[in-house]
Amino acid sequence: MPSLAIHGAAGRMGRRLIALATENSNLKLVAAVEFPGHPDLGKDAGSLAGVGSLGLGLSSTLDVEPDVIIDFSSPQGTRKIIPLCAQRKIPLVVGTTGLTGEDHQAIAQAAGQTAILQAANMSLGVNLLIALAAKVARQLGDDYDIEITEAHHRFKKDSPSGTALAIAGAICQATGKSVDRDLVHGRQGADTERRRGQIGMHALRLGDIVGKHDIHFASLGEEIVLAHTATTRDVFARGALRAAQWLADKPAGRYSMADVLGL
Repeated sequence: MPSLAIHGAAGRMGRRLIALATENSNLKLVAAVEFPGHPDLGKDAGSLAGVGSLGLGLSSTLDVEPDVIIDFSSPQGTRKIIPLCAQRKIPLVVGTTGLTGEDHQAIAQAAGQTAILQAANMSLGVNLLIALAAKVARQLGDDYDIEITEAHHRFKKDSPSGTALAIAGAICQATGKSVDRDLVHGRQGADTERRRGQIGMHALRLGDIVGKHDIHFASLGEEIVLAHTATTRDVFARGALRAAQWLADKPAGRYSMADVLGL
């Protein structure tokens, strides 16, 4: 049974990972880590997650050697855990969003020393949606307009969502397009007529929406919509736990949820 550490353990996703890890017979939770100075340091991780005492305190350092780490912290936190995992050759699942191009370069470099799985969205359904969107776009071609909409809760900081960007990236890769050249974020002005091959991107921030992504493909006569709605963050946590179990014994390299799903 692989041993697991959670980085960003006191956050919303971290607490759900702790709670669901206690129900998972295929993983053993051995560490819960947060940034130095966090107000909950020293508290029992299970109590923080609402599942009762686990005898495992929240720590600012990783004092054990887990078989795999799940990171759901912040871009700043991810930047600190990546070199640690590379140095200690600990497989790492990165679920943190809002990462920069430099962060992805750091992940690629660290993947030469340990196994790293990074995904904008850990939901199994969303990753299937990404693969389907790429296939549909490739088959339909530029006679069909493509618009991507995403909706999240009012507290989400980054926009558009990492998942929406992953969908756009997969479509571009499948159709020979460029995210920098062909992706348009919203529309405003007197002359916003669509350019052939353009991909529209729109972000909504509403209430407590966990996550909703829709990809519209429309021609002059029909529309196809691929959609995914998450009603609980548990789908992301369960996907991350499945990814961690899968990654724990993998050789150094960069992996994705598509690898976990065999897509």
